Amino acid sequence: MRPRSDLTTAARDTAAVGFGLVPLGLAFGLLLVQSGLPWWWAPIFSMTIYAGSLEFLAIGMLIAVTPLASVAVASLMVNFRHVFYGLSFPLHRVRGRAAKAYSMYALTDEAYAVAATKDPESLSSSRILWIQVLCQVYWVGGGIVGALLGAALPGELQGLEFALTALFAVLAIDAFRVKRDIPTPVLALLSALAALVLAREQMLLVAMAIFTAALLIRYWATRRA
Repeated sequence: MRPRSDLTTAARDTAAVGFGLVPLGLAFGLLLVQSGLPWWWAPIFSMTIYAGSLEFLAIGMLIAVTPLASVAVASLMVNFRHVFYGLSFPLHRVRGRAAKAYSMYALTDEAYAVAATKDPESLSSSRILWIQVLCQVYWVGGGIVGALLGAALPGELQGLEFALTALFAVLAIDAFRVKRDIPTPVLALLSALAALVLAREQMLLVAMAIFTAALLIRYWATRRA
């Protein structure tokens, strides 16, 4: 009875996450199809990449035939935060090599956020895995439905390409409300402006690199002070 109980508990744990992931997945699927790709690219992206922000970026990079080196750098910069997630995620409670491998693959922002709010001692191996499986089902399912819907629509929906920008804007605003750290958004703005002047064609990668360097310098200076 324990696996069923863990599934029920994980469903309750991830209910709020599902309300956010499914609409975002719908937007991703719609954008993918309206960018000229067939609908079946949605599950391929969501199963192989499985990183929402990078999947949105991957649509543009695939269409633009972006060089592999640029794709690799963009992937590293966008998803480098997951390295730090692994330091505190309760992977040690997951039993079995195959289960651990899947848990590492499915360690997303949402799965980490859900697990971080729970007492590690209350998280069994199956509960952790069900949390991650359900998060992936929400995202993959939403993407497939959105892609099929986009393929069935006779016209195009304007503004879907702004979905990822809107997502990051909302996350940035929420983060600022929690901790009103004025230097961080100022550094981000200056990094974007510098990248716009120095490398307009590679603005995203250059801006992220400058911003990361600025944060490291700021951290080093703060620690010395």
